[in-house]
Amino acid sequence: MSYLEHNIKTIPSGWRKVLFVNWALVLLLTAVAGVGFMMLYSVAGGSMTPWAEPQMKRFALGLAAMFIVAFIPIWFWRNVAAVAYLASLILLILVEFIGTVGMGAQRWIDLGFIMLQPSELTKIALVMLLAGYYDVLPVKKVSHPLFVAIPVVLILLPTFLVLKQPDLGTSLLLVMGGAVVMFAAGVHWAYFAAVTAMGAGLVGGVFASRGTTWQFLQDYQYRRIDTFLDPASDPLGAGYHITQSKIALGSGGWTGRGFMQGTQSRLNFLPEKHTDFIFTTLAEEFGFIGGFSLLGLYALILLFCLSAAFKTKDRFSSLLIIGIAATFFFFFALNMSMVMGLAPVVGVPLPLVSYGGSAMLVLMAAFGLVQSAHIHRPRGR
Repeated sequence: MSYLEHNIKTIPSGWRKVLFVNWALVLLLTAVAGVGFMMLYSVAGGSMTPWAEPQMKRFALGLAAMFIVAFIPIWFWRNVAAVAYLASLILLILVEFIGTVGMGAQRWIDLGFIMLQPSELTKIALVMLLAGYYDVLPVKKVSHPLFVAIPVVLILLPTFLVLKQPDLGTSLLLVMGGAVVMFAAGVHWAYFAAVTAMGAGLVGGVFASRGTTWQFLQDYQYRRIDTFLDPASDPLGAGYHITQSKIALGSGGWTGRGFMQGTQSRLNFLPEKHTDFIFTTLAEEFGFIGGFSLLGLYALILLFCLSAAFKTKDRFSSLLIIGIAATFFFFFALNMSMVMGLAPVVGVPLPLVSYGGSAMLVLMAAFGLVQSAHIHRPRGR
């Protein structure tokens, strides 16, 4: 036991919380955000506006939100999980009536000072609710069909609302994040095998429904699938994004062209260069080494999260951290797969790097929950 732990009772409770903050995680988050600031400065042609400066302010606000959430006891977040979930559902419903349309989708609510995207809140609220659900559910009942059906419904409700916006990427994150919490809680593997088989059948149904009156996806989503399967079939149309992305990735080589020297972004060949496709700008300017370094930072963040999950003996805290870590993993994995042509383009930004308000603030608040679980876990005296 360290000298600090031995004399922990002599330290005021407020300072105790500060000392227990996982500062390594804070530094990692700041480093990733710093990469984002640098790339937003680059894609703007060496200017802090219109993207880098607002992103810095949002990160500062997100950092403050993380500490506020972190210093509130974890039991409080357990108690408000259901309220957070219901509030997120209400906001998703409001999007249908008063939502702002952008880029062909109705996903945002204009609050004046920020364009709130309720689906971002839902990703974390869902994980909170599922962690709270399995915290009170006896372990023996976890795999009972009735008690498996309940979380499935809780996952599908917001997923359906998000799909209507339409936002396929966030819908996938909701389903995958929820599934990881269920698996970590101990739900029998046979359920996941059955869902996988059903998913394969659903994929077949999606393709079979194309062109009918009951087709499952929007036309533009089918075009994205076509582009994923064969980008060269329409290089100047639907395949333009991924074609230019691959050119940028390939031209970076091992070490890249150099900071602010990427031709694809500087000459505006690369669309959405400050949001969904910002990773390709990074790879073009800093090459494989730069892209792999960012991936390493993401991996370290996951490592610290999983370490905190395994150290805590509180079931809610453990499942909450695992769910947030899984959502974060799918977040950047889906984006990177998307821009490299390994997955269809589904409009998922790169966490803490892509320009955006709601995603940044909600993700930082989510890491505040991780910190809260870490700070308030029981420690030996």
